[in-house]
Amino acid sequence: MIIMASPSVWRAMWMAIQLISVVGLLSVKLVGASQESGSVIPAESRPCVDCHAFEFMQRALQDLKKTAYNLDTRTETLLLRAEKRGLCDCFPAMH
Repeated sequence: MIIMASPSVWRAMWMAIQLISVVGLLSVKLVGASQESGSVIPAESRPCVDCHAFEFMQRALQDLKKTAYNLDTRTETLLLRAEKRGLCDCFPAMH
């Protein structure tokens, strides 16, 4: 015979699990914060976040320019092929 727990017992167990989870997560964060993260780099020698964003955007722009150039070149090549095929189809082959 299986005995069913009342809803209040389930609610109490659920709250206990939630409380234990929160306490566990907080203790992990506190332990991680107390450990040293290695050598400290002085603020003067670290580039700012804006500098990193600028460098990232600059590289992205260069990649976009390269992609646009490649697409332009491929389009031009395909157009020349189509024109050549059109011209060659106009003249019958002479054997």
